[in-house]
Amino acid sequence: MTTAQSAPSSSSGTTPVVLVVEDDPDTRRFYSSALASHGFQIDQAHNGYQALEKALVLLPDLILTDIAVPGLDGIELCRRLRADTRTREIPVLAVTGYDNRHYPDRAMIAGADHVLIKPCDPEVLISEARRLVEKRQERPVST
Repeated sequence: MTTAQSAPSSSSGTTPVVLVVEDDPDTRRFYSSALASHGFQIDQAHNGYQALEKALVLLPDLILTDIAVPGLDGIELCRRLRADTRTREIPVLAVTGYDNRHYPDRAMIAGADHVLIKPCDPEVLISEARRLVEKRQERPVST
């Protein structure tokens, strides 16, 4: 792996874990593959309820979620993650196919750290994932 492809290490010094939340299997594989090829460890969820369960167990370094996932959508997922002391510090990178400002704004208000509009450039996705993981490592741990 080249330096350009290395991912930041997580706060525990291991490879950072990204939970990819996307209901479309092809898109989920695309995001997962792009992130994995740049040094991230990947876990996946196909809906918001599954994502919330996995987030509580995994405590990933980053959650990448589509806003329009079934059941518990990405906006409500953000709200619930921010409301729980165990998950409130996990950065959330939201993606949406809706290009009107209403959806990205709602995601940010709900607690997303950044929103990308689909289709997103893989290099932008990787860059933003790295930035959010590094930013989390710089934060003091809240109690």
